[in-house]
Amino acid sequence: MKAVFHESPLRDLPPLDRALFQSFGAGPTRTPPFHHIHHAVGEQAARHPHLTAVEHLGESLTYAELNRKAELLAEHLVRAGVRPGDRVGLFLTRSISMVVGILGVLKAGAAYVPQDVRIAPTVHLRHIVRTARIDFVLTTGEHQASLPAGLGTIIAIDQVPDAASFCRTPAASSDIAAVIFTSGTTGRPNGVQVSHANLCNVLLTAPGCLGVTPGTRVSQLLNIAFDMALWEILGTLAHGGTLVIRGNDIEQTASTVDVVIATPSVLASLDPGVCHSVRTVAVAGERCPQSLADVWARQAVFHNACGPTEVTIVNTIQRYERGGPLTIGRPVPNTTVYVLDEHLRPCRIGEVGEMWAGGECVTAGYLGDPELTAERYRPDPFLGGDHLMFRTRDLGRWTRDGQLEHHGRTDDQVKVRGFRVELDAVTSALEGAVDCSRATTLLHDGKLVGFISPASAVPEQARRAVAAKLPYYCVPTLIVPVDTLPTTDRGKVDRRALLSRLDGQKETVA
Repeated sequence: MKAVFHESPLRDLPPLDRALFQSFGAGPTRTPPFHHIHHAVGEQAARHPHLTAVEHLGESLTYAELNRKAELLAEHLVRAGVRPGDRVGLFLTRSISMVVGILGVLKAGAAYVPQDVRIAPTVHLRHIVRTARIDFVLTTGEHQASLPAGLGTIIAIDQVPDAASFCRTPAASSDIAAVIFTSGTTGRPNGVQVSHANLCNVLLTAPGCLGVTPGTRVSQLLNIAFDMALWEILGTLAHGGTLVIRGNDIEQTASTVDVVIATPSVLASLDPGVCHSVRTVAVAGERCPQSLADVWARQAVFHNACGPTEVTIVNTIQRYERGGPLTIGRPVPNTTVYVLDEHLRPCRIGEVGEMWAGGECVTAGYLGDPELTAERYRPDPFLGGDHLMFRTRDLGRWTRDGQLEHHGRTDDQVKVRGFRVELDAVTSALEGAVDCSRATTLLHDGKLVGFISPASAVPEQARRAVAAKLPYYCVPTLIVPVDTLPTTDRGKVDRRALLSRLDGQKETVA
């Protein structure tokens, strides 16, 4: 897709800003080699049948073995009644069977809906089955008996009868590859429909392909229900890499691979000295501290990326050079990014506004929630036609050299003493203290609270670091040192867990 912007929505911008808005806001034009992501995996199986496709706790499958198991499962699903466009639950834990299940569902022409059964509560699973209209759930024999009743027909992937030979029933491919349930804003998870075209666009083109080639070892560290797990799993297999699925020891797995894809919180738990073979790192999902980027950029190509699930994993990526400004980069191929004001008018270059994303990253909306879809997915006035743009709720601004700076989220702009404060700006200032490696900032009872790590970090030094960079009303009322910042099951900073630690704390700043 070559982005051709309509002039009318840009008429209020000065000529130079208008030209830069179009130049900066459009990613390069690229043509992905496949339209369906499992076709790319099948091509690798045909070219490299004897390469190791997946490893987990001492077990492995070659590409030929993985492809055959997935074909057999696909045929089993079709004969059981799965039809093109159906949605199939994948309720299990990290395993080789998980990978077989993903490919089997895609080969059957359906979309998979992943959940980790160790941590997903029953009410959550039932909501997903109901919302996605799931009739079939894939799991493993280990978890089959523990799944709650009433989820549909349960099939254990590792107990599907083997067949020396079988004839595949032709199945049309679905447009939708996966449905990823986000945390949602209403207390109930929202199912985002991610298409094959979306995935091929980001995973089969640079920089999202991350230079993975046949034999490249890539870790699988993240929650399988998290959209970044798509990057790990399908991004690896589509290029002939070896997917190394972790056990309980994340660092042990990361120490054996070439490429790590993670949230900054997960990456911060790894020792670069132990993971000395890692040559490429990509982070997304939350704000990345520059100190963390600098540490890893000493030994690896470091990519800082941004984008919610609704714009297909990530839609902007920066290849970061150590010591330079850390940004979220530029739009990925065939996509657009617009920085708009509250009235959806283009901001001038250098002004902070809300980021909207367009082009080939925009997903197919929320399952069963047309109202929320209509609110967040709007007609794209810049590309026109039937194109949609998505409201990311991320704040950003263009630099003069065409890089996007992230300025937090719209829901992270808070009022303190009548002033508007960006929590990410306070966090960045806290991390400027010499003894602070990571930080986060929350609003609690109308006051700013900063958490700094490690526990040996001195609150007074952190306070001075904020006061030196930001107005007085941005200085946290309370600064709490902690050993590490706790994380959610998706590898992001767990704000609720931090707030629970506040009981009995005393204010450190007047």
